Amino acid sequence: MKDLKDASVFPTLTPYIVVKDAKAAIEFYKKAFGAEVRDIAYVPGSEKIMNAQLIIGDSVLMLNDEFPEYDSFGPKPGERLFTTIHISSNSIDSDWQRAVDAGVEVTMPLADMFWGDRYGSFRCPFGHRWSMGQRTRNLSKEEMRKEMEEAFAQKDSN
Repeated sequence: MKDLKDASVFPTLTPYIVVKDAKAAIEFYKKAFGAEVRDIAYVPGSEKIMNAQLIIGDSVLMLNDEFPEYDSFGPKPGERLFTTIHISSNSIDSDWQRAVDAGVEVTMPLADMFWGDRYGSFRCPFGHRWSMGQRTRNLSKEEMRKEMEEAFAQKDSN
């Protein structure tokens, strides 16, 4: 296992997001997801964050303030996003509640899903889409296909 406290170590895939107020986002992610600050680099002579590295579980999230001069902007309110950052949890109900209590906007309530996860999704106050889930049942491909067909048939009948 890599030592993520070492600021030179990264998992194979690391999301990097832009936010309108990086300081506020860092505080929010600490409260909502239990993030730990690994490193913050400021633009020389300012409080503007050019790179922050947060540890969430066994992963790293990088973020920075907007830099309009480099065409780098965070999501705008109400803007449709096509990316979701997923958090795998080992204690989904308490982790979900912590995020809700911190102020996320729930877009899909936490529920038991046909693929075997307890799963839900939300948007953080900085405009990014997130999902959270925990495996609750291991299903064979056939079991999952059957449950998927039943779930979609039930949805279509509503």
